[in-house]
Amino acid sequence: MHSPILAPLIALVLWSFVMLAWLYAARIPAIARGKLVYDPLRPSEEFHAQLPARVRWKGDNYIHLMEQPTVFYAVALALAMAGDGSGFTLTLAWVYVALRVVHSLIQVLINKVMIRFSVFTVSSLVLLALAVRAAVDVF
Repeated sequence: MHSPILAPLIALVLWSFVMLAWLYAARIPAIARGKLVYDPLRPSEEFHAQLPARVRWKGDNYIHLMEQPTVFYAVALALAMAGDGSGFTLTLAWVYVALRVVHSLIQVLINKVMIRFSVFTVSSLVLLALAVRAAVDVF
């Protein structure tokens, strides 16, 4: 099965790996500079609280990329299987991916919550539109 909607799906997967690399590139030097030692008997929040905010933002964003985008992956696969992976549907998928990239950049660079939340809200509406298209195809 080849469907054009698989391209934005893979693009978002690859973006997640970019953010994972950025997370490690920020976190490992911060841990070394701060001589931080992780104690598995203590809550992980205590360890993370010792990291600078700009370092934590990258980890927070990576976690966000493991949450809602998983719904996008399922919907995109359903659309691909239903044969609805091109045209307007494909445009919506690319818009979703672009908004998630923008969301990441806002979070890791400036972390202005209201701007980030606005982008998240729009991306959620785009994902909803994709889900509704998938529901129409499936039902």
